[in-house]
Amino acid sequence: MRKIYVPTSGPQCWQALLADPITHWRTGYSARTLAHCWEAAEGLPPEIAALFGPDSELLIAIPEHRVSLRDNGRESQTDVFALVKSRNRTVAVAIEGKVNESFGPTIQDWYVEPSPRKQQRLEFLCDLIGIKCPPPDHLHYQLFHRTASALLEAERFKTDDAAVIVHSFSPENKWFDAYAAFLGLLGLSAAPGQLTSKQLLERTIYFGWAEGDPRFLLA
Repeated sequence: MRKIYVPTSGPQCWQALLADPITHWRTGYSARTLAHCWEAAEGLPPEIAALFGPDSELLIAIPEHRVSLRDNGRESQTDVFALVKSRNRTVAVAIEGKVNESFGPTIQDWYVEPSPRKQQRLEFLCDLIGIKCPPPDHLHYQLFHRTASALLEAERFKTDDAAVIVHSFSPENKWFDAYAAFLGLLGLSAAPGQLTSKQLLERTIYFGWAEGDPRFLLA
């Protein structure tokens, strides 16, 4: 995991950070759309700021931020990791950009005949989130490791709270049901444009679904 970062000069700087800079950088898809949206905002995009309140402030945003899950496996690559100040508290925020893309494989698909390393990872994620392992098969694995990323970085940066925000540019809010099902496991209800929260040990973790400006789909 790299620990030296440099400022961007525009959306094009985000492309080189992608796992596949050619395939993933396409008009109308989440990586390019998210980059143009965040660069244009010069701070928090308004739909993200609306979740955290009128006094919210972006302290720093890091595109394609990789978070170690404390094993030798693949890191969790967060579309945007941000430190946000809100209500006199600092929040470590993992942003997951979406248009029509899914949240990847379900637990059922990812956990087929699991290796010891996969078993260890899933147990770690579930323990961190505070749920029983293994979780229900129909839930999406990406939401587990993205939530873990927010919590781990909150611990590493010693922030007050953590948050996972889905920044969706889908006019139909595609895959919202998958997000809502994951929150249901945590005993939470989901609604677009609203934050919901859960207390985990010494921190509160927030979840939100932000509806992005569709004009960036054409950027």
